[in-house]
Amino acid sequence: MEFLIEYGYIGLFIGAFLAATILPMSSDVLLVGLLAVGANPYIAVPVASIGNWLGGLTSYWLGRAGKWEWLERYCRVKRETIEKHQHNVARYGSLLAFFTWLPFIGDVMAIALGFYRIDWRKTTVFMLIGKSLRFVMWAVLYYWIEPVFA
Repeated sequence: MEFLIEYGYIGLFIGAFLAATILPMSSDVLLVGLLAVGANPYIAVPVASIGNWLGGLTSYWLGRAGKWEWLERYCRVKRETIEKHQHNVARYGSLLAFFTWLPFIGDVMAIALGFYRIDWRKTTVFMLIGKSLRFVMWAVLYYWIEPVFA
């Protein structure tokens, strides 16, 4: 993580992108770390948001490329289970994309949205809003708490 912070905004973008895939990384830590060393929040927040959003969209499109047969054969998931999850995902549709910023389950949600062919236009918009609000929140929290430690 430290080497990504050393690369500034490019490192933040790469880290945020990778964190939105199935790789276990924390783009929040990268953002706060960059802000702590003096990065401009008006640049850092959009960079993190766009990187994380593009990573989420990558997961969405990987899910979209998936096939039911693969889940049944390689993951040993029964068709009934797949259909049950499809019903749950279809129930909320693209609104689920707003929550793809959540740790652990957000990446799975992005893949599921693609796998079940949820409207990519709406998914793209809700995903961008959710991920952007996450980084705005972290920046606000950092600047609210930072004076306590100064």
